[in-house]
Amino acid sequence: MGKSGNMMNVVKGVAGGMLAGMAVGYAGKKILDGKPKMKKNANRAIHSMGQFLDTVSYMFR
Repeated sequence: MGKSGNMMNVVKGVAGGMLAGMAVGYAGKKILDGKPKMKKNANRAIHSMGQFLDTVSYMFR
């Protein structure tokens, strides 16, 4: 594998870490269900992360 193969492994590792972080965030969200403003902000952050991952994966194609 060349440079691009190594870079894809890095991107996959970062994406996996982000997914794990989202799982932890979801668990935290369940704790904060009584606070609508925090829930809205968490949803925005998750949506933004999804867009970021799409952009990064597009850049490395």
